[in-house]
Amino acid sequence: MDKKYAIFDMDGTLVDSMGRWNSLTTEYLHRKGVGEVPQEILDRTAVMTTRETLAVFIRELGIEDTPEAAERELWTVMEDHYRHDIPLKPGVRAYLQRLRAQGVAMCVVSATPVKLMEVCLRTHGVRDMFQFILSCNDLGAGKDRPDIYNEAARRLGVPSPGDAAVYEDALAAGRTAKAAGYHLVAVRDEYAAAGWEELKALADEVLEDWE
Repeated sequence: MDKKYAIFDMDGTLVDSMGRWNSLTTEYLHRKGVGEVPQEILDRTAVMTTRETLAVFIRELGIEDTPEAAERELWTVMEDHYRHDIPLKPGVRAYLQRLRAQGVAMCVVSATPVKLMEVCLRTHGVRDMFQFILSCNDLGAGKDRPDIYNEAARRLGVPSPGDAAVYEDALAAGRTAKAAGYHLVAVRDEYAAAGWEELKALADEVLEDWE
């Protein structure tokens, strides 16, 4: 990567957390009496904020709950996981250290709330490598829109989108970043395997792993 600006997704990209998120959502749905979510809904919500996703589940699957209450329930459990049992992906720390030594300005953008990202990144001692962290929840838009990438680029002082590398593991988010003109780095994650080949074909660079 030869860019001077880097915008990183967190879950599934920097940290191995998607298994926890997936199981947590499944457990929540099971508690609400939902056995299986139609694939069409899963595809549609892949780039939404957590609250937007839960609102779709509640509305379209007939769940008696509010998005706000469901969100609080999930976040409380995930905060504990971020503190204790969600690891950085192997090689991430060394990769970030190399970029920092090269003078690359870095940030993290995610659908995860800032509070939880702070917990996760500080737990692993890498928070100080990033100038800031930014959540889709604070912008009111998921990664189906380029708002979060554009705001990150603005804060970093990126001259034009092509001057910044965006690291993503999810195909839908990668499509958004690429369509907005960013240099897309595809990061492999086992939980996004279904879209991996298409993401690789779309990307400017590919990371099968960080080492």
